[in-house]
Amino acid sequence: MTDPTPPRPVPGPPRPGPGGGPAPVPTGAVPAGAPPAGTSAADGGAPLADLAHRPVAEHVAVFEAEHARLQRELGTIDQL
Repeated sequence: MTDPTPPRPVPGPPRPGPGGGPAPVPTGAVPAGAPPAGTSAADGGAPLADLAHRPVAEHVAVFEAEHARLQRELGTIDQL
């Protein structure tokens, strides 16, 4: 019979980096990789960009549509 291992401490919140935390984002700045202003999944923008603004009930459909799109795109690699 083995003795159970003692419980491990729970990790705390992340610590700030050497500079005291992430660099502040200037007002009006667009994060890297963000779609251009005014784009959405419907008009060719990043399909997951507006996910936070959609009801949770729609998330699965958005993920499935993006998965299908990626499968179609990746399927063309072998055809080149």
